[in-house]
Amino acid sequence: MRFGVVGYGTGGQHFHTPFIKAARNCELVGIVARAPSTIAKVKADWPEVSIFPSLTAMIEAGVCDAVTITTPPATRRELVLEAIEAGLHVIADKPFAPDAKGGRELGDAARAKGVTLGVYQNRRFDSDLQTLRKLILDGRLGDIRRIESRMDQDSPETLEAGPMGGLLRDLGSHVVDQMLYLLGPVTSVDAQMDVVELAEGETDVSFTITLRHENGAHSHLSASKSNHIDCRELRAYGSLGSYVASSVDVQAQDIFAGKRPADNPETWGFEPESNWGTLYRAQGAVRVAAEQGRYHYYYEAFAEAVRTGNLPPVTAEAGAATLAILDAARQSAKEGRSISL
Repeated sequence: MRFGVVGYGTGGQHFHTPFIKAARNCELVGIVARAPSTIAKVKADWPEVSIFPSLTAMIEAGVCDAVTITTPPATRRELVLEAIEAGLHVIADKPFAPDAKGGRELGDAARAKGVTLGVYQNRRFDSDLQTLRKLILDGRLGDIRRIESRMDQDSPETLEAGPMGGLLRDLGSHVVDQMLYLLGPVTSVDAQMDVVELAEGETDVSFTITLRHENGAHSHLSASKSNHIDCRELRAYGSLGSYVASSVDVQAQDIFAGKRPADNPETWGFEPESNWGTLYRAQGAVRVAAEQGRYHYYYEAFAEAVRTGNLPPVTAEAGAATLAILDAARQSAKEGRSISL
């Protein structure tokens, strides 16, 4: 599958193009970039890839079968619709729409045109989450009662300011989607947010969210980018035991260090043994070997879904479900009450 990428900020440069290049049966054929400094980055990183001034120009060139839209959130909707109308399959970065209603509308547009629309929730393929998912599927934790997820990053410069940005739509998209992936649909949402006034407008900079799931489990999520903490931790409590993992997001660390998954995709994304999680059961505590973190698998699975007619790794409906929870979290924080879904 021939992929074009629209946007070459942090997302395009670090979390899309390297993983398209590493994915089997996928080819990076075009990048949309306008600013001279951005064009220079693209030429330095991918000298063999064509550069286009707009999505329209890339569509007219006829070089791609699918496009990834990874521009700022306020611009994504119209670009996704343009790509769909051109008959291209689309991967939209999160959050892929302004709200749940907008997400469902994009899904309807893709179905009407007969193309595949997926949401790029790459953190389903984090090492720690894949390890926890395997423990759950293997039954080693028994029935899951509670999961706690903390994702603190000391990177205030990456916070998208203003009412259309904020941390809830950024890291909130990830941690909520991860819980839907592990525990299934949600019945109610309770949230608190810390909000500051910036030049671009009111911006949420940290949050806590409690989700009650249809299966009886509950999850507790928190994140911050402005408190000078770097910490990623998962805790899962089940009827047979508990699991605790503190990781370092090794894929992001390696990407920012200049490594590329295409150089050796089979060994990519493994947490060092010092960061392996621990399973606690009546028989005692044991370290659990980490599963591979593999963002490139998202692209492989998307291409395979298009080829076979099956569902992509994260559907527009799943993306809309995450947005519905984020919408409810914002309402809950504003009104100081739980919101039923």
